[in-house]
Amino acid sequence: MLIPNPIINQVLDHPLLEEKDVELSIKRLDLIHDLVPGNKFFKLKYNLEKATKENKNTLLTFGGAFSNHIHAVANAAHSMGLKAIGVIRGEKTFPLNPTLSDAKAKGMRLHYISRSQYREKTEEYFIQELHQLFGDFYLIPEGGTNQEAIQGTQEILQKEDEVYSHIALSIGTGGTFLGIFQACQIQQKALGFSSLKGNFIQKEIEELSEKYSIQTPKHYQIFTEYHFGGYANYDQSLIEFIWWFYENFGIVLDPVYTGKMFFGLWDLIKKGYFPKGSKVLAIHTGGIQGNRGFTFQTGIKLPSL
Repeated sequence: MLIPNPIINQVLDHPLLEEKDVELSIKRLDLIHDLVPGNKFFKLKYNLEKATKENKNTLLTFGGAFSNHIHAVANAAHSMGLKAIGVIRGEKTFPLNPTLSDAKAKGMRLHYISRSQYREKTEEYFIQELHQLFGDFYLIPEGGTNQEAIQGTQEILQKEDEVYSHIALSIGTGGTFLGIFQACQIQQKALGFSSLKGNFIQKEIEELSEKYSIQTPKHYQIFTEYHFGGYANYDQSLIEFIWWFYENFGIVLDPVYTGKMFFGLWDLIKKGYFPKGSKVLAIHTGGIQGNRGFTFQTGIKLPSL
């Protein structure tokens, strides 16, 4: 199994935080594992355990060409001696971007399908076609969100984190947010920052909560105004913020998830959203391997480890 590094909560020091009387700490999940960092470590933990118990020697999952999930599954499978198949949205292009190049180097078999086919990825007939093509495998959904992932992401919060009044994190497929939300104490408020354009994420969270029987009287709020045009979109202000954050705190962010979340969180602090004396814990969910792919695609340089 994957062995994690100790989890670090890094306290930030900045005049704005002192002015607003807000304590801001970052849970550095980006440092939890060298090969499978961030929330992906927790999303895959019990999926890998279940695959092993079921004697599955092949993992199959889905993702885009720059997917953090694809990258993490390839690394996790390689480290555990398992085979991996990545069903990739879109046509094969050369040269391979850094994400897919890494995945292939770790032994992942890349299978490209059209975008129209990709929309059928959860249909039973399509899964059966994949079984006919590749044989037996353990299926992990796109983004890794399933019951095992939510079980794992509940473990992100530790006993000592009960002192925080607010827990903030980015939202993609919703699995990590649901795990955090379920692990929150009754007095804590979970803050989700969606990277996707539109308000549909609220409905998806509600549907996932019902599907996985997550029904509690806890408090949460989802912010949908910090998406910068939608998933994988950005503007110059986001790039400048990512560099500003790195230069001030030495922490690398990515432009898809953590950059947008911290941009939104910092904006809320400036606007006085948090009551004086608030203790905020922001979850760094990793994903910074994608910075190489972002530069590969756009030519814009970003901080890196």
